[in-house]
This record gives sequence, structure tokens and C-alpha cells, in this order.
Amino acid sequence: MLAELDTIQTEALAAISGIADEAALEEARVGFLGKKSRLTEAGAGMRDVPADLKKDVGQKLNEVRNAITSALEEKSAALTARRDAAAFASIDPTLPSRPLPKGGLHPLTLVLDEAVRILRRMGFALAEGPEIETEWHCFDALNTPADHPARNETDTFYFENGKLLRTHTSSVQIRTMEKEVPPVRIIAPGSAFRRDEIDATHLSAFNQLEGLYVDRGVTLADLKGTLEYFFREIFGSKTEVRFRPHFFPFTEPSFEVDLKLHAAGRAAKWIEIAGCGMVDPAVFTEVGGKRGDSAYDPSAITGFAFGMGIDRLAMIMYGIPDLRLLIENDVRFLQQFR
Repeated sequence: MLAELDTIQTEALAAISGIADEAALEEARVGFLGKKSRLTEAGAGMRDVPADLKKDVGQKLNEVRNAITSALEEKSAALTARRDAAAFASIDPTLPSRPLPKGGLHPLTLVLDEAVRILRRMGFALAEGPEIETEWHCFDALNTPADHPARNETDTFYFENGKLLRTHTSSVQIRTMEKEVPPVRIIAPGSAFRRDEIDATHLSAFNQLEGLYVDRGVTLADLKGTLEYFFREIFGSKTEVRFRPHFFPFTEPSFEVDLKLHAAGRAAKWIEIAGCGMVDPAVFTEVGGKRGDSAYDPSAITGFAFGMGIDRLAMIMYGIPDLRLLIENDVRFLQQFR
């Protein structure tokens, strides 16, 4: 038996060393290690080996199997290296590489970055707040009555614990006033959520940029000058801006802001772009009650607030006709903004 195993090993190693391709190597593996191989048959014959020789024969059987297995692995590695070398032989490493396609920022990111840069130059600091809010921060503190349509479940996403997805980033203004004393000059960019039907001009999740300035002696003229400067910086110095009286629970007086668009081949038209107003004294009173001090005494301070949709700014800036294009992740659309 021991002599037979030596013969199997010698023949196997000689055959493997002369193999020239993967197909022959696989055939050799089956022939030398498969179920019908001589080595397997020798292993099956262990039951007929005398007891005093079983240890030596078993050890030799394992040595032969390991030797053949190692030879097969070495030959496989050699064949792979030879194939790879042949594949790279025709490559000229001195040739310049093919240029990789360049990525780019999303149009919403481009617009938001530009808006933040402009407002930061005007002295506004960035502020953040949670997207899951309390009713007090999102509605009560902003002077929104309990029967206001925005508080209805058909308009707002509520959780079972009574919290909600914020419907505007105005809640960040409240959280900032809770923590800081005047003067406060902040902008709050971020996502907001409403139960709107998705169409060309509405999404259930959208992006807002809101601002707040609170100090002694802040006037409506400050608000008007801030927004006119901002929109002329972002859309051009000749941009026409108008303010129309409106109603918001948290500002008084309140205004909607329109821009006049001049599209090629079309008559100029006004389009709503933002909402704004002087902070309602009731908001300061509510915040003061929460703080427990007179930092926001409405008889001593004033302030203004404004808010706009980043999505709407992007539509105007780039002439995007359908808001849904901004969330479809179509590479053909996004490549225009690189």
C-alpha cells in the first residue's frame, strides 16, 4: 500500500507539472482527487490494512493528498499569473488614462449654498432644530390657534405620541429664542413636511430657508431692505421686488413677496417667492412665558421674520418647469448643473 501511494504521488505531480491550461488542470484534479481516483480507492482500502500498519498508511495517505492538492493550487496560481501577464502585455502604460466623468452638486444645494453665503455676509448666523417637533414649538408659540387648518391631520403629519413633522422651519426661530437673548439674527435652512398632493409645484417634503432678526428698534424698513438686497444679489441687480399685504398668525403686519420674471419670448409676470412680516408681540409673550424672564418683552424689542422655499428659488433660477424633477434623481437632468 505504501509503495502504491508513492507511485500515485509521483505520477500525479509529474502530470500536474506539465499542465498548460485551466481545463486540463480541472481534469487532473478530478482524476487524482475525485471519487473514482486511485487515491480515493486507496483510502477506501484502509479497512483491509493490518492494524499495525494503519497508522503509517493513514499518515502516508494524508501526505499524498496534501502534496497533490498543493501542486494543483500552485499550478492554478501559475496559470492565472500567466493569463494576467498575457492580458497586460498589449497595454501601453505610457498612454494617458481616460478621463473620469465629473460629478456635481444638486441644484438645491447650489441654490441653498448661495443663499446662505449672501445672508451670512449680512450678519445672519446658521441655526438648526429637529425635524420632529412639538405642537408648542410648531404652532402654539407661533400664535397659531387650535382651529387653524394647518393643525389639522389632513395638512400635517402627526405621530401617535402627539409630536409631528415640522411644517416649517419657524420652529427653529422659537428654539433659538428659548436659548438666546436679543440681539438674535439667524437663518434656519432645512426640510419641512406637509400633506400636500404631489404635482408640478408641490411636494410633501420640501426645503425652506427662514430668517429671524430681533433687537431693539428693528423696523419694517429693515425687513424690506434685507429682502430686496437678498433677492437682487441672488437674481441680479435689476430684479423687481414687491410686497403685498397678507396674513400670517406669527407676524403683524405680514406680507407676501413677489418677483417679476422676464422669461424670453413671454410677457413679464409676478410670482410669489416668500412670506415675511414683523414678529407678532404675541410670539414674544409666549416665548417670554416659556423662558420665565423679560428678555423678549414686546414693549422693549421688535423683530422681523421671513421664509422662502429653496425649491421655488431653484425653479426660478434654473427655469425648472416641474418641481418633481428635483427629486427623481435622473442623471440626465442633474448633469445640466455640473
